[in-house]
Amino acid sequence: MVDLQSYMTESIRRIMGNAYRSVLGNPREARFVLRMQQAFHRSERRRRTLTETEGLQVPPFLIASIATACNLQCKGCYARKNGIAAETPTKPTLSPEQWGRIFAEAEKLGVNFCLLAGGEPLTRRDLLEQAAAVKDIIFPVFTNGTMIGATYTEFFRKHLNMVPVISLEGNAADTDTRRGEGIYRRVMTAMDTLHGEKIFFGTSITVTTDNYRRVTSEDYLRELHDKGCRLVFYVEYVPFDESTRHLAFGDQEVAEMEQLVDQARRRFDDIVFLSFPGDEKSLDGCLAAGRGFFHIGPDGSAEPCPFSPYSDTNVARDGLRAALHSPLFTRLRDANTGSWQHTGGCTLYEHRDEVEQMLGLDKGNV
Repeated sequence: MVDLQSYMTESIRRIMGNAYRSVLGNPREARFVLRMQQAFHRSERRRRTLTETEGLQVPPFLIASIATACNLQCKGCYARKNGIAAETPTKPTLSPEQWGRIFAEAEKLGVNFCLLAGGEPLTRRDLLEQAAAVKDIIFPVFTNGTMIGATYTEFFRKHLNMVPVISLEGNAADTDTRRGEGIYRRVMTAMDTLHGEKIFFGTSITVTTDNYRRVTSEDYLRELHDKGCRLVFYVEYVPFDESTRHLAFGDQEVAEMEQLVDQARRRFDDIVFLSFPGDEKSLDGCLAAGRGFFHIGPDGSAEPCPFSPYSDTNVARDGLRAALHSPLFTRLRDANTGSWQHTGGCTLYEHRDEVEQMLGLDKGNV
């Protein structure tokens, strides 16, 4: 059995070590990475102390969908499908002060990374300012990149704990087909701007049966590297209807993707590569519901992951501790989710009937 806490701690050290190598030519960023390594060491002690004294397993990662608005209409957008991103939000959204308290509690508990998503998070500068003030957490900001200009370049230069992660689908044809005509060109311009200002940034790429070989090829990664990209998230496509199921990974693609990511890590040792949920394989299954991370919706609902939008706790009302102890999260952690069969992408999405059944046991508390 994998010691999850030790493995996640070592993974964070590896991420920070790779990040340090990638910014050696930039003294300001190198000093920042060194400071964050020290902060993460303190966070690790906090998490272990809470485990030993309270039996509380604090994940080193959070995902927070802070925005409901978006300036694009991407095909197959899950945030729009599940109601996070909408022209008229179906749920109330938290205030900047509420988000600030959530981020501060996360820092106190020992969270290292909080991934900010939406919608388009750059539409909520007020919330990003709240995050930037929490200095012992790194906030990767998952953005479509179209709003990165002089104002946001200065913001990211000032707040090194805020890391822009620009979404791509692959090459120009792949990206424009899903995100809109001309988006790839605008994204490349944003990358050039960030690189010119020596700002650390990354990219998030949705991998499908159609594009996974292209986006892991040496030529493609060389282009990203030359643009200054030093962080790559690969996220397996989750099929939302039967017409797109052919784009989801099967066992063959999962195995091949694992090999391709390993090759990429060897070829580009100054880029940090993260694969979701591919990297969960070595951790005895799904990391959702607090094993390694959980998701916070725009209204503060604590959800197992972005692709499993079920909740019985609200962190704005009850706090992060209550979420980690919630009946739904407890049942999901106790379940042997690693043995749940799925065809690619999110395990919990594939097994949403089981998740709904667990939640149904406490529907009166939702």
